[in-house]
Amino acid sequence: MKVFEVGGAVRDTLLKRVVHERDWVVVGGSAEELLRHGYKPVGKDFPVFLHPDTGEQYALARTERKVGPGYHGFSFDTSEEVSLEEDLGRRDLTINAMARNPEGLLIDPYGGQKDLKDGFLRHVSEAFAEDPLRVLRVARFAARFKELGFTVAAETMELMVSMVVKSEVSALKSDRVWQETEKALAEPHPEVYFEVLRECGALAVVFPEIEALFGIPQPAKWHPEIDTGIHTLMALKMSANLSESVAVRFATLTHDLGKAETPKEILPKHQGHEERSVKILSNFCSRLPIPRRFRELAVTVARHHGIVHRAKELKPSTAYRLIETVDAIRRPERFEDFLLACEADARGRLGLEDRPYPQADVLRAALNAARKVRSEELQNTSTGPAFGERLRERRIEAIRCALGNNIN
Repeated sequence: MKVFEVGGAVRDTLLKRVVHERDWVVVGGSAEELLRHGYKPVGKDFPVFLHPDTGEQYALARTERKVGPGYHGFSFDTSEEVSLEEDLGRRDLTINAMARNPEGLLIDPYGGQKDLKDGFLRHVSEAFAEDPLRVLRVARFAARFKELGFTVAAETMELMVSMVVKSEVSALKSDRVWQETEKALAEPHPEVYFEVLRECGALAVVFPEIEALFGIPQPAKWHPEIDTGIHTLMALKMSANLSESVAVRFATLTHDLGKAETPKEILPKHQGHEERSVKILSNFCSRLPIPRRFRELAVTVARHHGIVHRAKELKPSTAYRLIETVDAIRRPERFEDFLLACEADARGRLGLEDRPYPQADVLRAALNAARKVRSEELQNTSTGPAFGERLRERRIEAIRCALGNNIN
């Protein structure tokens, strides 16, 4: 039995990146042998074990063969005769198909080290086409390694296009799509994930609501980039600069979905797109297992981002109504995420990326002033509906005093 370090840890070590977890492959061994050494089995589809001391994953070397549709439609051979090269040959990309032996010697049968040097995401073999999830994985790695200059190799992009044409991507389960997408949204350049999916045609299959935004015009006065799809990805890129929160990035991605259904006769204006966005977003989230906190923030941003952009023009009463509507007094952390997504929208526009966004500071100050007026202070002054109205008046007055000339 021989053990080799494989996968992302080998790749990231060569890239001089932080290694967060290590995976190992066992060649010439058996499940019975690992169990005798105290390894704990965890794999459902094929034998994977946890090391009794480190907790790291050890998998028996395996080959796989497509026998049915979907992610689980594979049969596996994990016999002791499976070689390391055969195991590496079933992996998705050459940069993920390298290994190290216990002495630290690099084993690279498919040219992964050269592709690391040249900055290419290249498939290992034609077996790549047997798993449509790999289309999303390639797009996610493109989002991760954008800053290092990585691009998808031409032949790999061609293969991904053919997989879309053959409807392979259509077989993806919604939970798998969201798992990859949630990971991609956490990458340094999440917008690249959607750019790659669009380039190979997969965006229209897995995210038709986003694909529909491309080609939809907006007024050049407010959107110099004009195209709504381009703006959406620019805003997503900006959100990644402003926040590491995946919820903020998702809300930014989906804030303008309603513009795809703006009546053609009123284009390039988009009156009423906020409520259309909320409706489309609801369908979007019912199709995918989007976490509740993501949905709630996204709906809030979709419905109210327009009024935030006008924060300096609002009356104190209107500012307070917004604060109440989005439940900011009870949930100030989510209100901050809300403002960050709105800022990403405002600055995710051609030539406007570096402009300030004082509207967020206006509303932060308004919330701070309103929260300083505590309900306990008024308990002996009124009761029932009168109490609520008195509290509201005191908070509006606090906003007026705090903002002064910053708001009407």
